[in-house]
Amino acid sequence: MASLNDRIDGGLLPAVPVPFRGTEMDAAAQRGYAAWMAQQPIAGVAVWAHTGRGPHLRTDARREVLDTWREALPDRVVVAGARDIGMAIEARRGKADALLAFPDQSDPVGYHQRLSRELPVIAFYLYPEAGGVAYDDRTLHGIMELPNVIGIKVATLDSVMTFQRIAAVLRQHPSKLLITGEDRFLGYSLLLGARAALVGMGAALPDLQADLLRARVAEDWSRFILLSDFCDRFAQATFVEPMEGYIRRMLWAAAADGALPAYACDDPWGPPLPSDEREAVERLVRDARATRA
Repeated sequence: MASLNDRIDGGLLPAVPVPFRGTEMDAAAQRGYAAWMAQQPIAGVAVWAHTGRGPHLRTDARREVLDTWREALPDRVVVAGARDIGMAIEARRGKADALLAFPDQSDPVGYHQRLSRELPVIAFYLYPEAGGVAYDDRTLHGIMELPNVIGIKVATLDSVMTFQRIAAVLRQHPSKLLITGEDRFLGYSLLLGARAALVGMGAALPDLQADLLRARVAEDWSRFILLSDFCDRFAQATFVEPMEGYIRRMLWAAAADGALPAYACDDPWGPPLPSDEREAVERLVRDARATRA
């Protein structure tokens, strides 16, 4: 049986949002979304991450989210966000394959070690404005030396220099996965050595993003350039200020892609957005048809 690293390597794991109608989770829409995603060329999904509002969801809602995705993707990787041992235990009981460890300021190495006793762990370098912690190189090495930490997701938003620094650290840990979370420079992060992608942008148009990873592995540069350009344009319409609005924008995009009903696109914790933003997102999703051809 392939190792967990092998199952992730070269693949796309969309960080999936949760469809809401107002302040109520739409369970039927979520089941349909999971069934739709199961038909896509993905390595798996990440639930309870920032995109999936994991820290905000009630315990019963988190359990329902994980159960839905685990049932829809029985043979693919399901990663669950965790910010404490309680969430890690929930994830293990819900049969997640791995944890995405929300950043920790006080004792990062010990924190990752504790989580890794429950499930394999993907560390998470997140930009501070989103609640992340700027781990220095010494801390990164300490985390990567833990045997049940399988890699790190890097989401700096806009710091190429930081991504380059972390990529250099990971080259000293060749058994660990460098996983890009860089929606705004997805293609370039793959050129820097990322071996998989765990991105909120994957919530819609996952086939194109999975094809981008395939093109990088195959060194199909003409296809890679075309797809990288499209992903950049897509991110420039969805990952913009106010940045917390990206979750609602990705729900809009998923609906335009046929994955969700148009009415199940609310985000109770995100800012209100003007309708012309939705129109811009939907136009880009329609443009994807030419890129798929």
